[in-house]
This record gives sequence, C-alpha cells and structure tokens, in this order.
Amino acid sequence: MVAAGAPVDWDAQAAAFDDEPDHGLRAPEVRAAWADRLRTWLPERSADVLDLGCGTGSLSLLAAEQGHRVTGVDSSPAMVERARAKLAGRDAVILRGDAATPPVAEQRFDVVLVRHVLWTLPAPARVLRHWHTLLRPAGRFVLVEGVWGTLHPVGVPAGRLTALLEPLTSRLRVERLSDDPLLWGRPVDDERYAVIATV
Repeated sequence: MVAAGAPVDWDAQAAAFDDEPDHGLRAPEVRAAWADRLRTWLPERSADVLDLGCGTGSLSLLAAEQGHRVTGVDSSPAMVERARAKLAGRDAVILRGDAATPPVAEQRFDVVLVRHVLWTLPAPARVLRHWHTLLRPAGRFVLVEGVWGTLHPVGVPAGRLTALLEPLTSRLRVERLSDDPLLWGRPVDDERYAVIATV
C-alpha cells in the first residue's frame, strides 16, 4: 500500500490489476457478491451512474448489466483501454480524466460510485463537495472505502467519511463489508465498508 495522496503508477499496475479477486471479479461467486451489493445500492430504475476511478471497469460492467447508463472515469490510459474493452457494446462511456475533477462538463448523474479511490486523494472534503455538484436532486453517493494495514494503516475510517458527508446529504447508512469474504475472495480483518448517502 502507498500513503494517502502518494502518486501511484496505475498504468504499471493495469496488466495485473484484475488478478486481485475483488478487482477483476473473475470468480463467479465474487462477481455475484458484488452484483448483489450493487443491486441494493443503486436505484431500481435505470439510472445514470458515474463510476470514478473505475480502473478496468469491473463495477461499471456490473452496473451496465443491471440496466444502468454508466460513465466511467480513470486517469490511467492503460486502465481506460481495458475498461473500454470490457464494456464494449454496453450503454457506457469510459473517459480518461482525474477522478477528483472528472471531465463530464455540465452532465449530472443519479449516482456517484467510487470504490477505493477517495483514500488516495489529498483533499477528500473538497473532492466530496465537488462530487456533490455532479449529482441530480435526490441523487446518491455509493462510496466503498476502508482502512488497510497494521503497522502503517492507510485509508479513510468510516467515522471520518460519514462526518465529511453529513453536511452534504439528507440521509446515509454504512454497510460493513469486512465480514463478507465473498466480496474479497478471502477473509479479511481490516475495516472495509460502503456508505450509501442520499443528497
């Protein structure tokens, strides 16, 4: 793991990124576990979903398969290339850009979906305020984060993220994800969670 805000060469990691069970979702049981969670987090009706820091597009693909219109954004050209290939033929567009300030102009979304990205950004409060402006009225954040490591832990604790979101949202809930090994392809003992927050 790297320190929060430290630069990561995501292009260098792209080729092996999907080898992690929760990144590539190649195992049917891991894929099904994430699909089930997304189904409860995303609107029942077809919605416009902005997947920020989409990586190779695994969650974007699940959302598209559930009938949503997806815009994925990633800063890595290699990740974008893989995501575009994965979502070819779907109702999805993958853009190269900064997750903190995505290149979506005046477009607004029903959902801002972000998994394991916020902890890498140096100013999460400012980023969340900007992401809030990208949501339509009654839109929602779906943020999957955590804290990893024991000697030098990195990440965003759930309490900190909910405190940052409370001024921006009308209601929120936290789902603990650490105790579901199917999501990760193995048991985990660190803090992993999702915050679903409606503006």
